[in-house]
This record gives sequence, C-alpha cells and structure tokens, in this order.
Amino acid sequence: MTRLILGTRGSLLARTQSQWVADRLLETGKVDEVELKIISTKGDRIQDVALSKIGGKGLFVKEIEQALLDGDIDFAVHSLKDMPSELPPGLILASYPEREDPRDVLIVRSDLENFELSSDSVVGTGSLRRCAQLRSMFPGITLVPIRGNVDTRLAKLEGPHDPPMDAIVLALSGLKRLGKDTGLNMQPLDPEKMVPAVGQGILAIECREDDTETRELLSLINDEETSHMAAAERAFLFEVEGSCQIPIGAHAFIHKDGEAESYAFRAVISSLDGQERIEEVSVYAAAESGVEVGVESATAMLSRGGRAILDQCLRDAQA
Repeated sequence: MTRLILGTRGSLLARTQSQWVADRLLETGKVDEVELKIISTKGDRIQDVALSKIGGKGLFVKEIEQALLDGDIDFAVHSLKDMPSELPPGLILASYPEREDPRDVLIVRSDLENFELSSDSVVGTGSLRRCAQLRSMFPGITLVPIRGNVDTRLAKLEGPHDPPMDAIVLALSGLKRLGKDTGLNMQPLDPEKMVPAVGQGILAIECREDDTETRELLSLINDEETSHMAAAERAFLFEVEGSCQIPIGAHAFIHKDGEAESYAFRAVISSLDGQERIEEVSVYAAAESGVEVGVESATAMLSRGGRAILDQCLRDAQA
C-alpha cells in the first residue's frame, strides 16, 4: 500500500489546491492514500504587515520545507508564485500540474455598475508588482494595501473601509480553484498590460531530491507544457534575484500565428511608482529554449536600466 503525507498551508485555497493534487495522484492508481498535514507558516500568521516588509516569498514555504527535510511529510504543494528563486539543498520541484488561468482579475464592488478603471479609482492590493503596473497605467491611482485570504479581501471590498475601495485585484487562478469565479463583478486584466507574477496559476509540487519513489509518483501528474513555462519564468526570477521586494512580472505562454503555435515570453521590471517600466517580449520555437529565453530576457532588461530600477526598489523597501 502506497501512502503519502502531503504538507500544506491551512488556508482554504491551499487546502483546496492540495486536495486537488491528492485526487490526481489517487486517480493514477499508483497511490492508495494521501494524508493532508496542515503546517502554519510565518506568512499565514502575520496578516497586518506588507510581505515586502517581513521577508518576502519564503514566508509561505519555510516551515513546510523544514518539515520535508525532517521527513515529517513526503511532499508539499505550493503556489509557484510564493516560491523563492532558490530551494534549500536537498529539495526539488518534482512536478507541475496543468496551469490554471495566470491572469490578474479586478473584482469591482457589487454596487458599481459599468465600472472602468482610471486614475481616480481606489484599488486594494498588497502586491508591489500590481501596484507598480497599475501606477504605470493609471498615474495618480489610489492603492490601498490589503492582505488576507480570498474571502477576507472580498469582505474588505464590500464592507466599511477608509478609504472605500472601488475594486481589489486578485489572481484569477485562486478564484477558479475555489469555485468563486462566477457571481462576482469581475474584469480579467490583459496580461500584456498587467504582466502576471512569476508562476502565477501554477502549482509546484516539492519533495526531497533523494526520494526517488515519491519523485516517480509525482511525475505521473506533471504537465510538460506547464513545466516549460515554469522553467522559463523561474530562470528569469533567478537572474534578477527576484523577491516580494521588487516589482517584476514574467509570463511564458503559447503564441498563435494563424495555425502555427510557438512559445512566447513577456517580462516587465517596474519602478515602485510605475514611472519607469522596462519590458521584453520573445518568441521561440522550442519549449526546451525556455530557460535560455528567461535568462536572456533578464540579462537584456538589467543592462537596459533594469538593474538600476531594482536597486532603487530595494533601497526604498529597506528605508
């Protein structure tokens, strides 16, 4: 009997995503039981401070990765956008199931009909990337820092708040996985203008590098196309030394030209105020070129002024 212990954060979204992965493994017929083990992370416990002020991406994975290293769990399910660019020695991202919709989505307050985003809007988001790109598109926009799970943020949008918010920005993938993508006043944002976070919409399944049996089982639910996209985006993240303290976006996707399909990669580096924005778009034929494209895009953008922008962002974040 093959029984695995899956480590997950305790939020409804994390548990839903982890159960979805567990169900996919059970469907292979190679796994008999998957037990979910809830692990509290620092990012879950601290809800009233911006992520950029308390340590960045590792806040949602450190305790789970320690449980992996200690042998308390066999594997873990993460949102890839929460993962640092480097993993602890001994751990590996072994599988990426098929990607969900990577776009950001604007959730508009229910009493606002025919709402259009503008420089006069008041929008809630706790993401530096989203703030920078919104400021670039709509100079003068009022941005309200909010954190918490999906339901908490939706409640803040509809409830009393100073200032009252017109809308909030969330990841569409999370809403879809929770079955909350209907019945809301939603406006998906064009990924050409609002470039998603690295790995947005992708689930990353992590295990110990030397656990060959678990790695083989996890490979059964790996999606090759998603793996190539993840590799390209994470290569870019690694090259720019990305964290929650710098506003970058990267999105690998399928580019269609008539009947022909190829891979494409779009990335953006923005200043915190959105006034400086460097963008790079590449089209490439072979999925295996994804890592190379991610590295080349990062190198080109850093040399075109991206490094100066990011250095200033880090100085501002630490001030």
